[in-house]
Amino acid sequence: MTVIRGARERARAEITAAIKNEARAQLAAEGAARLSLRAVARELGMASSALYRYFPSRDDLLTALIVDAYDAVGAAAEAALATAGTTAAPVDRWTTVCRAVRTWALAHPHEYALIYGSPVPGYTAPQTTVQPAARVALCLIAITRDAHAAGTLRTPSGPRPPASALTDAAALAGRLRIELPADVIAALIAAWAELFGLVGFELFGQFHQVVEAREEFFTHAVTRLALQIGLGE
Repeated sequence: MTVIRGARERARAEITAAIKNEARAQLAAEGAARLSLRAVARELGMASSALYRYFPSRDDLLTALIVDAYDAVGAAAEAALATAGTTAAPVDRWTTVCRAVRTWALAHPHEYALIYGSPVPGYTAPQTTVQPAARVALCLIAITRDAHAAGTLRTPSGPRPPASALTDAAALAGRLRIELPADVIAALIAAWAELFGLVGFELFGQFHQVVEAREEFFTHAVTRLALQIGLGE
């Protein structure tokens, strides 16, 4: 029985992977809004009823693809952070993680668009996407928290956030148990948004005929973000 069950599990895993691979091909060709379970089944030579046993709805398949994408970019960020080590300067650790995010995005533009592009009409992401979506942010938080613990984190540059923004930041820090000042959390939120804005501008063509030395510009821009948070002088 164990052998049979193992064979069934392997077969299910292989079919699930094939379904998701075909769905990614559809994302590239048609976009997320036009993803169709029937079209995926047709391309794989499956009956629609058979595919529904793996993904009962389009939204279930979209969620699986979204979680995979978040996990992939998160894993890239975590691997970069591990490679940078804990003894490197905080700014260097920060830029290493940011560059890994950019590299992943350029290699997987359609998956990046799925998670950071326009929302898919009629789709609402479930709670199961939240933890995978947080992986990159948690890397950036870890770098900042390490600097704070080492006593090297400076006060964020620029004007102090308004009281309402600090309240939101403090609430987030409490939920995530992040031992950082509220103004640092607010600066991190802004930097996190700006990081993905930079990547999105490059990926979706807004830098065309504006920025040609894009890798150098990106490194400069994310270094500035690190300095604004207080990770260096």
